[in-house]
Amino acid sequence: MATVTLTNIKKKFGPVEVVKGVNIDIGKGEFCVFVGPSGCGKSTLLRMIAGLEEVTEGDIKIGGERVNDVDASKRGSAMVFQTYALYPHMSVERNMGFGLLMNGVPKMEVKAKVDRAAKILQIENLLNRKPKQLSGGQRQRVAIGRAIVREPDVFLFDEPLSNLDAELRVTTRLEIAKLHQALSGSTMIYVTHDQVEAMTLADRIVVLRDGLVEQTGTPMDLYENPQNIFVAGFIGSPRMNFINVSDLIDVGGQSLKMIGPDAEQVVTVGVRSDALAPARANQPSFLAKVTVIERLGDADYVYFLTDWGKELVARFAPGVTAEIGATIDLAFVGKVHFFNVNGNALSNVQLDEKN
Repeated sequence: MATVTLTNIKKKFGPVEVVKGVNIDIGKGEFCVFVGPSGCGKSTLLRMIAGLEEVTEGDIKIGGERVNDVDASKRGSAMVFQTYALYPHMSVERNMGFGLLMNGVPKMEVKAKVDRAAKILQIENLLNRKPKQLSGGQRQRVAIGRAIVREPDVFLFDEPLSNLDAELRVTTRLEIAKLHQALSGSTMIYVTHDQVEAMTLADRIVVLRDGLVEQTGTPMDLYENPQNIFVAGFIGSPRMNFINVSDLIDVGGQSLKMIGPDAEQVVTVGVRSDALAPARANQPSFLAKVTVIERLGDADYVYFLTDWGKELVARFAPGVTAEIGATIDLAFVGKVHFFNVNGNALSNVQLDEKN
């Protein structure tokens, strides 16, 4: 395992700057996930760490050593690609060990490393098969096994689950989490646009947008304390509800008021789906009409249209009365987030619970 440090990393493709000065410190044994929408620069960052893209400006260090000019094969990293990139004419065993054989590693040593990786990934019975005889999930495990046999200091994953169906995504995600534990906490950097993958896998998440870091933190820190509207909306499923503060004043004959030193700066109120519920008597509230109900068994996602035309979603426990077309008095029952005109979070504000 090794540390990975990115200092003022910039990347240009011609006149276009796609990474605009990124600073990230990744600790030994950490599982760090780069997440963000398409085009935010996350895969480009990963490819620069791997040595597959040149750095326009800044320094990349692996294990404290600057690697900007070090060949990709000598950086102590191994990359797992989205497309598997397996040799179709080779067996699973040959695919996993081919790179080591080409580097002059003795055959017996290669076999021992392949057998160990196959055991970790539970694919011992697949070693004699060709890639065409494997499912998508099995092919991805072979690709991961090819990285394991190299015994790298850093594992790099570039959206490895994006080609799998929904069920396989879940099972393979669990296997990657178990792999991190099985390899004694090897340093892993994982790129995805899927915030569910980020939340479930990461020790720490780096949220990127337009080539810049928006926020870095643990999954729960980002979920509970987003620094701005972008992070608040990107992390969490379903997406956080956002309401213009002007729409919450004197609605339904009742006032919803913000108090605190920063109250006058509030432009937008954010509330997650599990922080909306039917109002109790004399509780500050607003009216909303039920438009759609998604019943998931353990919870119902109820979609509303407010009197002022805003669509909201609430997570109700099974059994909470809600019928399509009904009008319900809704109240905030959990944490409420407040944002200023620039979309930045405000900490010195709270909701006045007095009606």
